Amino acid sequence: MAKWTRILLELVKFRIAFFSTLSTSTGFILSRREWSTEIILPILGVFFLASGSCALNQYQEREHDQRMDRTRGRPIPSKKLSPSAALTFSISLLLFGSVILLLGAPKSALGLGLFAMLWYNGFYTLLKRKTAFAAIPGALIGAIPPLIGWVSGKGLFSLDPPILAISFFFFIWQVPHFWLLLLKFGRDYEKAGLPSLSRIFTSLQLSRITFIWIFATAAACMMMPLFGMVESHLIHGSLFFIAFWLLWKSLKLISAPYHPFSSEFHFKSINSYALVVMILLTVDHLFY
Repeated sequence: MAKWTRILLELVKFRIAFFSTLSTSTGFILSRREWSTEIILPILGVFFLASGSCALNQYQEREHDQRMDRTRGRPIPSKKLSPSAALTFSISLLLFGSVILLLGAPKSALGLGLFAMLWYNGFYTLLKRKTAFAAIPGALIGAIPPLIGWVSGKGLFSLDPPILAISFFFFIWQVPHFWLLLLKFGRDYEKAGLPSLSRIFTSLQLSRITFIWIFATAAACMMMPLFGMVESHLIHGSLFFIAFWLLWKSLKLISAPYHPFSSEFHFKSINSYALVVMILLTVDHLFY
């Protein structure tokens, strides 16, 4: 049982699905300014939709995954799970998540969830086989979960300035999140026959471009108070502090080639940064 649990959690990319759930809950709390049991069905719906979409992505990319050192241990290429079983499981999760959103959130939330799935599995997954810059339009996927939480909390579709600001933040954050992986696994993408930025830029050039995206991520965070999103001066100051912390930690990206550089360290840093931003915004709206 434990073995199958590990296999299925790997298939659905649990950490990605869980992160989507956290950003959904952030959007919900930002709209309500309180905790409510009504949050449960929207975040469950997003979790199952995200899990199903990730599992479907592994089915779609099973041949490329077989050629990459980083991914050949995944359930399908390693033959721990058959492609047909993975496809069936992914469709089941997508249907289950859709039903939960249909019953527990506005119809617009379901529409946004299905749009994110189609964008990820029907557009981005295919586009990244054609261009090394697919991560930029693909980053739109990261902006959708908080918006689902927002409309679920509001009870209707609403594109108010605060949710546009946080969705923009997650859109920008998604690009360096992916490109930091390229710094470490760019040759792996080439081996799989996928377009890779490592064919276009040197490691130093890609590092510096990634720093620009990290700078834009920090700037998007620091602009949030301008959209009426932050009430507490303490939270406002904390957002500025962690933005400068991220930029300081990322300075090695623009250093000369002889400086030591760990893409994995920066990858963890920018993910931790996004998590802390969500926590601070949630605290601000629950307690201030």
